[in-house]
Amino acid sequence: MSRYIKRNAYESATPLGKLWELNPIWGVLDAAQREMAMNEVEVRRYRKGETIHHEGATPTHMMMLVSGKIKIYKEGAGQRQQIIRLLKPFDFFSYRAVVGGGGYNSTAEAIEDCTVYQLNKECFIQLLQHNNQFCFLVMQRMAGDLGNQEAQTVNLTQKHIRGRLAESLLTLRQHYGVDEDGVTIAMYMSREDLAGMSNMTTSNAIRTLSQFAQEGIVSVDGRKIKILNEAELMKVSRIG
Repeated sequence: MSRYIKRNAYESATPLGKLWELNPIWGVLDAAQREMAMNEVEVRRYRKGETIHHEGATPTHMMMLVSGKIKIYKEGAGQRQQIIRLLKPFDFFSYRAVVGGGGYNSTAEAIEDCTVYQLNKECFIQLLQHNNQFCFLVMQRMAGDLGNQEAQTVNLTQKHIRGRLAESLLTLRQHYGVDEDGVTIAMYMSREDLAGMSNMTTSNAIRTLSQFAQEGIVSVDGRKIKILNEAELMKVSRIG
């Protein structure tokens, strides 16, 4: 079960940070709007593997990840997950469903323990309607997410297995960065999730990753993956 904290923003939000300290989009709100948002924001803590929202459910809040990692996925045939987006701290999610209406078209699940700021739908819509700059920045973010998903669709439908897995590894490194050694992807993803991100079966993901390791492109230690030959991995991704 998620843990819920209702906050008086200016007292209890400080340890986690005010909205505009965490994501500059909130910085365009005026003083009254900031106070309204922080007085309405809620904090929920989710444990690894816990569902944050289900596909088809009616949205009640827009959300921003504060700490941890989240995957957004759609469930296909045989309950196989197709990961369509990965979130890092201070990313928005759930806001498209709030603005567009209808139910969620995907499911959000915590990949690791995480903390989420949730702003109720009514407050978020009011901010969009009364602050043009805030509305424009949210639209920019939404357009960027849409563009990334379109590019991902092309990659997953036109590339072969090796190209899809190479693209996923490069995306993980770009999105989450690397550990202090400069080569280990700072996202320890299960083989099932790596397969879901690459639109392949788990067995194919394991086999292809092993091939990359044998070729000296990566090294694998459990869930830790090091990119040893970035140029070659980019070449595999490019040629598909």
